Amino acid sequence: MASLPVYNRSGQEVSRYEIDPKELAPRINKQLLHDAVVMYQSNQRQGTFRTKARGEVAGSTKKMYRQKGTGNARAGSRRSGVRRGGGHIFAKRPRDFSYRLPRKALQTATRMAIASKIRDDQVVVIDELDFAQPKTREMNAILKALKLLGRTTLIATASAKGNVFKSGRNIAGVNVLPVAELNAYSVLHPHRMLVTRAALDAIRARNAAQAAREE
Repeated sequence: MASLPVYNRSGQEVSRYEIDPKELAPRINKQLLHDAVVMYQSNQRQGTFRTKARGEVAGSTKKMYRQKGTGNARAGSRRSGVRRGGGHIFAKRPRDFSYRLPRKALQTATRMAIASKIRDDQVVVIDELDFAQPKTREMNAILKALKLLGRTTLIATASAKGNVFKSGRNIAGVNVLPVAELNAYSVLHPHRMLVTRAALDAIRARNAAQAAREE
């Protein structure tokens, strides 16, 4: 059982939050986490590269000089891939790198990622986080008070909050996501995870709902 301190916006501890990481994931499967992270990284690749093969570069296809008697190594077309300015021997073509793991596997990986963050003391809990209007300066002050400024941080909210997102989007290394959009990569990539008390409640509720559907 982990007892996480709950801080206010000034960085003062106001209460504790009791949660057992095993409630989210009884064990941490590193291979599953690796597979999930690799999948999300592959899905981010554009795959729009393209290079020319020897049949596409400019230049004559005539043999450069006769086969024997010159003292030079035998040579064919100047488009050959072994010559400067020639085409690529294995030319790159546009391709789609995206693929999907099973939905249940990704859901399990997300729960494991959050549980590992809690187990490694990389989760900071704040009692509430909301803004009447977007204020990057206020978000910056909150992160500084919680000693998160300068660290890559994922801010997780119970639901989509536009003002929180707009307040954090211009701070380097900060990403803001609602609980419904969390995945293994977004959780594991930053050094710290800042969650509201309501977001932790939402994570536990989603975990209970997924467990009930699997039974």
